Amino acid sequence: MPYKKNQRSEFMSTFTAELVGTMLLILFGGGVVAGVVLHKSKAFGGGWMVITFAWGLAVAMAAYAVGGISGAHLNPALTLSLATIGDFPWKNVPAYILAQMIGAFIGAVLVYFMYLPHWKGTEDKEAKLAVFSTIPAIKHPFSNLIAEMIGTFALVLGILALGTNTITDGMSPFLVGMLIVVIGMALGGPTGYAINPARDLGPRIAHALLPIPGKGSSNWSYAWIPVVGPIIGGVFGALFFQKVFEGENNPLFWVFAVIIILIFVAAQMTVKHVKED
Repeated sequence: MPYKKNQRSEFMSTFTAELVGTMLLILFGGGVVAGVVLHKSKAFGGGWMVITFAWGLAVAMAAYAVGGISGAHLNPALTLSLATIGDFPWKNVPAYILAQMIGAFIGAVLVYFMYLPHWKGTEDKEAKLAVFSTIPAIKHPFSNLIAEMIGTFALVLGILALGTNTITDGMSPFLVGMLIVVIGMALGGPTGYAINPARDLGPRIAHALLPIPGKGSSNWSYAWIPVVGPIIGGVFGALFFQKVFEGENNPLFWVFAVIIILIFVAAQMTVKHVKED
């Protein structure tokens, strides 16, 4: 989201800002999940409402912290989406994504140390993984991919639409946080709404590397979905905004539309084989 730069940019690079912002995002977001699912935590059992609200506030606080320096993308899907429609230079994309991945990894490590005594007291291996990465409620790759696509489509479209309203000046980070809340409540049930490749992949790597007592698999067979889904959905959200709100005809809009239709068809054709655990 394009926020105005201020004097802080003289002391912090955009790379560092994206790293720190994403680190804060995961520290707060992963932290609330840890508090809700790890035994002996005072927040144990807080539930989905607590998680969704805290994730929304995490996005808002991280955006307020670094938005004036880097624009607070904090999400490779958003960075790629903005670059696709010409709102962000492609030459800066690799550095932003690298910073986001590093920041997400560091944030996850901080969450691990924050709840250090609690890992041993929690036997549920899936709960431990959920602190770091998303897990589908019902495993069906095409449907899971669609859930991540739709969630990120709504995220990117919402962010760009908010940017067209001068009434939101100064409130954009908070409103994007509220957007995250409603996405979580309305669209997060199927997969846990990663809607951000760095948010899922960085902490998943941390889960694989950290000496978490009694941890299980990092579920790498699923890891591609919260990376690919948000990228497809986010880029299409930006292309949709460009076409519908700005009247620009980008050939990529139709390319992504065809890809998405094919994924929807594949999901419908294979859903009858789904086994609910």
